[in-house]
Amino acid sequence: MKKYRNIIFYVLTIAFFSCLMYWFFIEGKTLEIGENITPSKATGATMWENFTDSFLTNLHHPLALLLAQIVTIILVAKLFGWICVKLKQPSVIGEMIAGIVLGPSLVGLYFPDFSAFMFPKESLPNLQFLSQIGLILFMYIVGMELDLSVLRKKAHDAVVISHASIIFPFALGIGLSYFIYKEFAPEGVQFSSFALFIAIAMSITAFPVLARIVQERNLHKTKIGTIVITCAAADDITAWCILAAVIAIVKAGSFSGSVFVILMAVLYVFLMIKLVKPFLTRIAESQKEKGFINKALVAVFFLVLIISSYATEVIGIHALFGAFMAGAIMPENVKFRNLFIEKVEDVALVLLLPLFFVFTGLRTQIGLLNDPYLWKIGGLIVLTAVIGKFVGSALTAKFLRISWKDSLTIGALMNTRGLTELIVLNIGYDLGVMGPELFAMMVIMALFTTFMTGPSLDFINYLFKGKKSMLEEDQDANDEKYKVLLSFETPDSGRALLKFADNLTNKMNGNKSITAMNIAPVDELHAYDIENYEKELFEDVIETSNELKLEVTILFKASTDIENDLINITNKGNYDLLLVMLGKSIYEGSLLGKLLGFTTKIINPEKLLNTVKGKSYIFNSSPFDDFTLGILDKTNVPVGVMVNKKFESADKIFIPIFELNDFFLVEYAKRLINNNDSQVIILDAAGQIRKNTEIRELIRNIEHIAPNHITLYNEKTIEKDFLQSQDLMLISSKSWRNLINSKSLWLSDIPSTLIISNP
Repeated sequence: MKKYRNIIFYVLTIAFFSCLMYWFFIEGKTLEIGENITPSKATGATMWENFTDSFLTNLHHPLALLLAQIVTIILVAKLFGWICVKLKQPSVIGEMIAGIVLGPSLVGLYFPDFSAFMFPKESLPNLQFLSQIGLILFMYIVGMELDLSVLRKKAHDAVVISHASIIFPFALGIGLSYFIYKEFAPEGVQFSSFALFIAIAMSITAFPVLARIVQERNLHKTKIGTIVITCAAADDITAWCILAAVIAIVKAGSFSGSVFVILMAVLYVFLMIKLVKPFLTRIAESQKEKGFINKALVAVFFLVLIISSYATEVIGIHALFGAFMAGAIMPENVKFRNLFIEKVEDVALVLLLPLFFVFTGLRTQIGLLNDPYLWKIGGLIVLTAVIGKFVGSALTAKFLRISWKDSLTIGALMNTRGLTELIVLNIGYDLGVMGPELFAMMVIMALFTTFMTGPSLDFINYLFKGKKSMLEEDQDANDEKYKVLLSFETPDSGRALLKFADNLTNKMNGNKSITAMNIAPVDELHAYDIENYEKELFEDVIETSNELKLEVTILFKASTDIENDLINITNKGNYDLLLVMLGKSIYEGSLLGKLLGFTTKIINPEKLLNTVKGKSYIFNSSPFDDFTLGILDKTNVPVGVMVNKKFESADKIFIPIFELNDFFLVEYAKRLINNNDSQVIILDAAGQIRKNTEIRELIRNIEHIAPNHITLYNEKTIEKDFLQSQDLMLISSKSWRNLINSKSLWLSDIPSTLIISNP
């Protein structure tokens, strides 16, 4: 009876209250007598017709339409962003192109019905306001990413280059305006307003995009990288201040009419720096030792952001300047800024910012440029922008006695306009300073100047390829050494790999080269804290190298394609061994992984992935992630994949030999014996060694040189206690596959394992 007690109670409760509600409904009908009840909207139509009418009404509801727009925009933006990343271009270019594709220039032209359904004119105000919220959050992040301390320390040359990179295109922009004002200025717009906006649009550099390119190309630690980041930061601050003044002048109609607006803006900036910034700093100091930000503190900072944006909008210099300023005065504590950025950027960059790209695309009507003359004007605008920014920055850098290669690199990077340019163009369009034709030309200019950055840098490197970098010179000097590259993700994995590299090369003195490398996703890094991030990441590795008295070269790179960058660095560096840590399968711990874990020989999701990608399947039915499989498949050097179980030292080594192809492992055993005095036990698991005279002779030679350091086992079974007494198992990638397929328990008994592939 106890077994059914809960079920009986549940059924009786549901039945009783259902009857009670039914009684209330029946009795409630009597209350309708004498009331003026509105008849039902159903007019004899069938249930299906009523449903379809209701469904279509809901489909066109403003909220439903907005949600459908967001889903469409994010999917298309991420698709084009992914394509651009594969083409070695910033993902922001793809998102900008996605906006134009969804606009009247493509989808609206070839699929007008879909465009009219998905982006009807009455829905655009909702899209615009939501995208403006995204822009406010984005400018807040941009302000936080600016490291003002860098400007104070390294501003001398950078400010000269930065301001030259503004004044050159600014002057050329005003000159260009003189020639196109009559044809392209909207009616009623003064020349000064038109010229100032064209000039500031020519002068913009996209700091966030530039910072990502510098990180991805590993320039951030070089002098040129420091200069260009500082230039871009100074450029951003100067350009936004000029833009605020230009907006004030345009709204007032003349400079004299804007004096009070500019004075109020100056007062606003003064109050933000002298009053609000110290207040926020004191608040942040109270949270300094905590690893999180409480909700009350988040509310305070968001209030500052909103009030700042509101103040600048009311003053007349646009809410985006207030958001930028609120970010710039954030407490300079790196961890604090990083914590706050993490709270904001996912919503801002992933969800809301793509809406702005599409809203811009909906305004961009490339079809209006239907005359060769208009394309010539568009070409002139692009040429003016490139000459002003690229040439102006490069010549100024050369005047400051910077080499031609670095000067041209600075010019190419400063010519990046990206998203920041679109923000300026939309402000101008909203103010009525630009018409639709000129707006389309300027959007094309923004796309072209951003897209050309990568190819320009590659071409500059090609022109100056005869001059070797310091890294290349170091590589040439190390060609004769035994070179080990270890790639790690966490400090713990870095320590373990470094200890094994030391065991492998300890007594080689000057005949070895150890490089510890970390490749980080560029999208997860911020320009202002990259040095601090790198320092914290390598701190334990450097400490371990000091304990081991091991000289280690540090290599850090920010990347948009970690797998390919790791493969290229490995193959081009002429390394003798690459060490990596075991990656986790994307299915490990998931419901899918648990369900498929019993049927991996029938259905293996990783095998399906590799089949689609065209990769050879090295570890059949293994728990290895696709990233590791790609590394093993494409590198030209031996790769050691460590399964780390608190590895400390390779004093006791166990090597199972399943076939003759595994015998390359003995060379690693020999190195460990010579450099670490390791005790090595070789298991002739398949009886292959006994049948091969040459191999037995090689083992005897090792025994002769290092007696009592190598032992040959012929037993087919190994005791569990023996396995657990070993420090490390060396095994070939093919034999590892055999162990996995045989469901052996060895892996759980071995403290650590190094799986080595031999290309």
